[in-house]
Amino acid sequence: MQPAYMDLIEQLRQQIDEKRIITDPTLTLAYGTDASFYRLLPQLVLQLDTLDEVIFAIKTCYERQIPVTFRAAGTSLSGQAQSDSVLITLTRRWRDYKVLNDGAQIWLQPGIIGAEANTILAPFGRKIGPDPGSINSCKIGGIVANNASGMCCGTSQNSYRTIAGMTVVLADGTLLNTLDIDSVAAFKKTHAKMISELMLLVSECQGNRVLADKIRHKYRLKNTTGYSLNSLVDFDDPIDVLQHLFIGSEGTLGFIADVTYNTVINHAFKASGLFVFADIEQTCLAVSQLSKTRVAAVELMDSRSLASVAEKPGMPAFIAQLGAAGNTEAAALLIEIHAEDEHDLGRQAEGLQQIINVFAPIEQVNFSRDATVCDQLWGIRKELFPAVGAVRESGTTVIIEDVAFPIEQLAPAVRDLQTLFTQFNYTEAIIFGHALAGNLHFVFTQAFDTQLEIERYSAFMDAVAQLVAVDYQGSLKAEHGTGRNMAPFIELEWGHDGYLLMLAIKGIFDTRGILNPGVIINADKHAHIKNLKAMPVADELIDKCVECGFCEPVCPSRNLSLTPRQRNTVFREISRLRRSNEDPARLASMEKTYRYYGLDTCAATGLCAERCPVGINTGDLVRKLRQNHTEKAKKIASWTGEHFATVTASAKAGLTVASKMHNVLGTNRMRKLTQKAYQLSGHKIPQWTPHMPLPAAKIIAPVINGIAKERVVYFPSCSARNMGVEAQAQDKRSLAEVTISLLEKAGYEVLLPANLNNLCCGMPYTSKGFPETAQVKVQQLEQALWLSSQQGHYPILMDTSPCASTSKQHLRKELTIYEPFKFVADFVLPRLDIIPQQAPVMLHITCTSRRQGLAAVIERVTKSCAQHVIIPDDITCCGFAGDKGFTKPELNASALAPLKSQVPENCSEGYSNSRTCEIGLSEHSGIEYRSILYLVDKVSHRHNG
Repeated sequence: MQPAYMDLIEQLRQQIDEKRIITDPTLTLAYGTDASFYRLLPQLVLQLDTLDEVIFAIKTCYERQIPVTFRAAGTSLSGQAQSDSVLITLTRRWRDYKVLNDGAQIWLQPGIIGAEANTILAPFGRKIGPDPGSINSCKIGGIVANNASGMCCGTSQNSYRTIAGMTVVLADGTLLNTLDIDSVAAFKKTHAKMISELMLLVSECQGNRVLADKIRHKYRLKNTTGYSLNSLVDFDDPIDVLQHLFIGSEGTLGFIADVTYNTVINHAFKASGLFVFADIEQTCLAVSQLSKTRVAAVELMDSRSLASVAEKPGMPAFIAQLGAAGNTEAAALLIEIHAEDEHDLGRQAEGLQQIINVFAPIEQVNFSRDATVCDQLWGIRKELFPAVGAVRESGTTVIIEDVAFPIEQLAPAVRDLQTLFTQFNYTEAIIFGHALAGNLHFVFTQAFDTQLEIERYSAFMDAVAQLVAVDYQGSLKAEHGTGRNMAPFIELEWGHDGYLLMLAIKGIFDTRGILNPGVIINADKHAHIKNLKAMPVADELIDKCVECGFCEPVCPSRNLSLTPRQRNTVFREISRLRRSNEDPARLASMEKTYRYYGLDTCAATGLCAERCPVGINTGDLVRKLRQNHTEKAKKIASWTGEHFATVTASAKAGLTVASKMHNVLGTNRMRKLTQKAYQLSGHKIPQWTPHMPLPAAKIIAPVINGIAKERVVYFPSCSARNMGVEAQAQDKRSLAEVTISLLEKAGYEVLLPANLNNLCCGMPYTSKGFPETAQVKVQQLEQALWLSSQQGHYPILMDTSPCASTSKQHLRKELTIYEPFKFVADFVLPRLDIIPQQAPVMLHITCTSRRQGLAAVIERVTKSCAQHVIIPDDITCCGFAGDKGFTKPELNASALAPLKSQVPENCSEGYSNSRTCEIGLSEHSGIEYRSILYLVDKVSHRHNG
C-alpha cells in the first residue's frame, strides 16, 4: 500500500472504528463489486456510521487530495460506483425516514431501499416518483445520484422533478441543508465564490439561445448523459440550481446525506393489457398515439424479446405460436393504466382499446384488473433480462444499454439498432423499453477475455453512439447514468459548448478533482474499454451470476460478512487463481478469508435465488464447498446418522446439564463461562443464552381409540423432540404437547411415525456438506411417513418449517406435507372457534416459508388469532440457520439487529414456525418467541354443539 494511503488510514482511525476501515484485498474486491462490467480494486473501503464520520472522511481525503467514491446499493450499470482509491459505503444506520404533510412529502436517508420508501408511504396512498426496475434493491442515495426513473415515472416524476430539498456534503466537508434557512444563509457567506460562479454559468447558459434551446429540446426525452444542464435553464435561484445539479451527478459533486421528496399518488385502481402488432412500425405508431393519453406505462418488446421468453411458464400461448410460424416482425406493447376509481379505469380502458384497434393488433390480452393476469403479463417483461442471461456462454457478461430516441422516430431507430446487432454479430440481442419516453434498453452478451472481443465491443459502441447521439439526436444514457461507460461520448452528444459547461460545473464543485474521478468527466476517450470486469468460469452453480446485487437485501449476512453477489465474485477470483497458479500467496490469503466470510457465515437459506434474475442459489455453492471433508469427518457424520437417537439424546442431556449449571451459577456467570468455553473450543461449544431451551419432555404417543375420526400424521422435528421451552416460558408445555393438544381439540386422531427418535429430514447433514448421510436419513424418513400415513392417505404435519421444506424438496413418494401455518389454515381454523387476543404479537416469517410462498398465509393465520400483528422491517431471515445461532452467534445477532427496537412496549410474545429460529428471535428481541401453534391453541375453542 502506498504511503499516502497508510497515512490516510492512520488519520481516519482517530474517529472511525478500525473494524470499519477495510483493507483486506479479498474484502475490498468483494465490497468494490457493482452491477457494471467494470472492475476497480479499492485501496480501502470505509463503512461509515454517521454524518460526522462522512464529513470527517471527505475532509481528510480532500486535504490529502486522495480520490473518494460513494456507494449505495451497487446496482448501477455504468461503472459509477467503482473506485481504485477510497470507497465509502454506509452502515445500516442510514435508514431513517419521516413522513411529512400526511404523505405529501417524505424525508429519507440514503440507505433506505426504494421499495421500502413506497411501503412506508402506502398507507397514505402515495409513493416516490422514481420507479426503477431495481427498486427492490437500489437505495435512495443511488436513485437520486443517478436520477433513476423507470417504467411509469417518465420525465415528470423523476428525482429532478419531485425533489423538495436535500442535505449534501461538498468536497471540502461543508454541510448544506437546502431546506434550512440558517444553513443556506451560512453557505452563501462561506461559499460566495461558488455561488457567484454558478450564477455566472446560469447567465451564460440562458444568454446562449442556441445552447439553451438545445438543453430544453434534449430534456424532452429521458436524459442522464452528463450533468443535469436543465437546472441552468429551469432555475434562477442558486440553491435550486445546486440541488438539481446534484441529481444525476453520480457522486462527482458531493455526498447526498438525505433527501426530501414530493411524493406522487399511488393509484388504487390499475389494469394491464398486452397487444401484439404486425411489425415495429405499427407498434411505434400506436405508441405515438398512446403518448397523447393518460396511460401510465407502455413497455415495448421487439420480436426477439418475445421469442426469448416464448417457452417460459405462464406465457400466453400465442407468443410461442408467433415463433413457430417464423414471425420475426411482430412487436408488442404491455400497457398499464391507473385511475382513482373503477369507473374511470373502465372508461380509460375503452378509450385506449379504440386507439389500439386502429393499428390492428394481431394478438392481445385485453385490459384486466385481475392480479394474477397482471402479474403474468408483467412477468413477460421481467423475464426478458434473465432470458438473455440464462443462455449466455460461461465467462461472458450480460450488458444492458440504455438509450432514448424521439418518439416520432422510434420505429426506424429500432430497425437501425437491429441492423447494428447483425453487423456486429450480436445475434442474441433483444430490445425492450419504456416506449412513452422513447427509452429503449437493449441486452446482449459480451466476452472481454480477448483483444478481438474488446475491439468488437468498442466498434459496436462507437456505432451506437453515432446512431443515437448524432443521427437521431437522442440520449446515450436515458436512465442508467453516464458512469465510465458513456463518459467518453458526452461531447459527441452535447457538443463542445455543452461539454465545456460540464467541465465548468465539475471545476466549481470539485476543485481538487477528488470526487469519483473518471466518472462523467473523463478525458480518456477509451475509458469505456478499460478496467473491464472478467467473468471467469468458477462453478456451474454460479457461472450465470451477473453480479447485479438484487440478492443482497434479503441476505442475513449482508451486514456481517459477504452477500451472495460478493461470495460469487470472490469465488470466481479464487477459481481463476487456482487454474492460473499465478499468485499462490494471494490465493492462500483469499481462501483463508473466504472460509469465514464466504462459507462459515453463510446461512444458505436460498432467499437469494428468489431475488436473482437468473435463479442462482449461492447457498447451493456454499453447501457444495462445505463437502470438502476428510474421510474421518465423513465417517463421523455417517456414524451419527446411524445412531441418531443416541446423538440427539446426548444433546438433550447437554441441555439438562446447562440448565442445572445455570441454576447454580446464575445468568451473568453462566454467560461469561460459556463465552470463554466457546472461544477456547474454537467455537465448537455453543454459547449459552437465557433463552436456551430446557430439555423437552418425552413425547407420549396419543391413544388411538378406533372411533371414526379423521387422522393426521404428526412428525415432531428433532429440535422439537429435544428442545423444550425456555426457563421463563409463559406456557411450560413442550411444542409436541401443544401440537397434539391442538390437533385433538380440532377433532383429529394423531399418529406418530414409528422409530421416531431415529428419524431426521436430513437437513443438518445437507447444510454441513454431508449429502450421502443426508440421503440416508431422507430415505428412512420417507419410508416411515409412507407407512404411518397409509401410503400418503393422511396429511402430515411437521412442526418446523425448514424440516417441512426440506422434506417437500427431497421426498419422492406422494406424501402431503404441511408446515404449521398452512396446516392450521387448511385443517384447524375451519374446525375451531377463534377469539383473537387484544395483546399485540410479533410475527417472524421464516426464510423457508418465504421461499414456499407462504408469507400471505402466515400473516392471515396470525391476524385471525391476534388483533395487532407486527412484522418487523428489514428482517427476511433470522440467520440462526440450524445450529449457526450457536456456533456463529454473530450471524444471528447481525441479521436481527433491527428487531428489538421494533417491539412495542406492550408486546410480550412473538410467533414463528421454527424452534431454532425462535431461540435467536427471543434472544435479540427481549420477548419470548414460540411456535404459532401455541397462539392458535391459546385463542381457540371447540365449535359449540
